[in-house]
Amino acid sequence: MKHISEREQELPDAVIGKLLKVANEDKSVISLGAGEPNFSLPKPLLEHMRYIIKNADRLRLNHYSNPLGRLDLREAIAKKLKKDNKVNVDPDNIIISCGSQEALFVGLMCVADITEQVLVPNPGYLGYIPAIELVGASPVSVPLKEEENWEFNPDRIKENIDKKKTKAIIINTPANPTGTVLSKKILEEIADIAVDNDLYIFSDEAYEKLIYDSKHISIGSFNGMQDYVLTLQTFSKSYAMCGFRLGYAAGPRKLIEAMEKSMHYVTLTAPVVSQLLGLKALSLPNSYIEKMRLEYDRRRKFIVKRLNEIGLYTTEPHGAFYSFSNITGFRSNSMKFASDLLKKAKVAVVPGTEFGSMGEGYIRCSYAADYNKIVKALDRVEGFLKKR
Repeated sequence: MKHISEREQELPDAVIGKLLKVANEDKSVISLGAGEPNFSLPKPLLEHMRYIIKNADRLRLNHYSNPLGRLDLREAIAKKLKKDNKVNVDPDNIIISCGSQEALFVGLMCVADITEQVLVPNPGYLGYIPAIELVGASPVSVPLKEEENWEFNPDRIKENIDKKKTKAIIINTPANPTGTVLSKKILEEIADIAVDNDLYIFSDEAYEKLIYDSKHISIGSFNGMQDYVLTLQTFSKSYAMCGFRLGYAAGPRKLIEAMEKSMHYVTLTAPVVSQLLGLKALSLPNSYIEKMRLEYDRRRKFIVKRLNEIGLYTTEPHGAFYSFSNITGFRSNSMKFASDLLKKAKVAVVPGTEFGSMGEGYIRCSYAADYNKIVKALDRVEGFLKKR
């Protein structure tokens, strides 16, 4: 029998993949599981796609780009970061990736060795822990609590730092799965901790444009943080470009140079066609993003109100497009609750344990689904709960 590495065998099986597979195969299932926009690509980007394909030879679509990414795109991103995020960065301190997940993975390869540690939020995005483990480092959870509005507690961060082993901390704002937007005060305390302990901060800002009654602050904008912060962003959520796999990272030159070297052995370069589309996306008026954000906000207000009405206590998310609901009153663990809901009510949600041990007792619902489907799904959930 051919050998499969122990590293791979120890990776968790992502339940979300199985749920989505069932939802795709059984058309009677309404999925509130997917973390991707249900909007079409903005019309100007569709039109630009036609232009790109028509001029494929002139635009050298079938050739590699600079491993850092196209210079014109990096220049446009540098302007965007300065304007939107107050992050001042040279284009050579930016690297284009196949989605921000690749940038995160390559960044981890460059800062953490075997036996070294990276702090992660718990609950937190399900890709963090496996990425850390794949590079041979050890994830260390920083527990987040509902009664603290799922914010980082700086004291809890300090408690989990090993002076010799800890090399980085991952933060996510707005957060998946909780929708939390980290406050300036908390970010300032995290920044101080990073400086005091000489840690990198990987700031995952994938949902930066999807904020409702709060304000997004990039920790990389703080004075003195240019040598500590790797800002991770993506085109997937803001422009409904998930399938084009385009993201980027901006940070210290030393780290970006190391990532460029490692990128040669991962994907070498992000697709040129995606980079050209990303360049066009950055030139679009904000109205295209705002239209999506307003619709998400409408769905957010409905789903939170409805979930609370039917007995699933849900703190109000301030960003992203997820609700994170407490199911402890129904005497079921998260996995069984989600499984029963799928089988009996034909509604797919994600069990909280997908996001870490602190997610036990919760389920995540995505309101990136069509509004009418959300209404129908929650009617089914209510019926399911009444029969328990």
